[in-house]
Amino acid sequence: MRGRAVSRLRVGVVGTGFIAGRHLAALTASPDVAVVAVADPVRERAEAAAARCGARAHGDGLALLETEELDAVWLCVPPFAHGPLEAAAVARGLPFFVEKPLALDLATAEAVAAGVARTGLPTAVGYHWRHLGVVQRAAGAVPAGEVQLVTGSWLDRTPAAPWWVQRGGSGGQVLEQTTHVLDLARLLAGEVDLVSAAERPAGTDGEVPTAAVALLSFASGAVGSISSTRVLGWRHAVGLQVVTEGRVVELFERSLTDHGLRVVTADGEEVSRSDEDPVAAEDREFVDVLLGRAAQVRVPYAEALRTHALACAADRAAREGTSVRPAC
Repeated sequence: MRGRAVSRLRVGVVGTGFIAGRHLAALTASPDVAVVAVADPVRERAEAAAARCGARAHGDGLALLETEELDAVWLCVPPFAHGPLEAAAVARGLPFFVEKPLALDLATAEAVAAGVARTGLPTAVGYHWRHLGVVQRAAGAVPAGEVQLVTGSWLDRTPAAPWWVQRGGSGGQVLEQTTHVLDLARLLAGEVDLVSAAERPAGTDGEVPTAAVALLSFASGAVGSISSTRVLGWRHAVGLQVVTEGRVVELFERSLTDHGLRVVTADGEEVSRSDEDPVAAEDREFVDVLLGRAAQVRVPYAEALRTHALACAADRAAREGTSVRPAC
């Protein structure tokens, strides 16, 4: 893409799971985007997804990157698959969108971040909450430096993907799911200086703990706790509460397109609901940046690395029974 003007982006998508399907739907609905290639290690899934958008199918993401002429690529793969794909995109000078979490560990993500910084490559990361109007209104309702307490949770079922319950597959619930709540905590309350944590041992179905809690000390002086569990048969509570003097600001998610904001004071409460599609919004933002219609994305790789470092710190603190300072 560099060195030539384009009015329609030629993009590839690596991955065909649930979230990849949301991105494919948004991209194929955009008149200024052509999805020309789709990859998945299960060839039949790649072919089915490619057929729906008139693209070529690949059984391997690296093969897609090596053989296709692209303006950008969307990397929507499980945590264990990150690293080589991003390195290949950086080597080609190919802008990329990548789904969270950035990797199974911090070192892999830091290596990718160094390559992105060295090349100045445009990137975006799928912390989709930041694209919601209710989140932006929440940020406006929380005065800078006045947060006293942060509480958050991801209380849910165990995802069905067989790799998810393995540490070497998902990295655990904190890295794979609760990272969204940690990202909101950073957005509304600032950076975290120190993390302590504890976890309940894994059950009989895999290696991922069934519950965990992280205690956060923010640079601003605020304190917080984020809880996670995967033992329910339904999504019970996903969201964040921020307490300031005389006010509680709460964000919650019922589903990918069902979010809400509750602001409570002594005079009562105001509730706003949203049916926005934040995945489509983040895709549109990145496309507009690549086409020169917008200056920057909300969550470039370097910003996402800070959230990933916090999630890694919370996971390490729980595993080791110690306090950890996030690396970023």
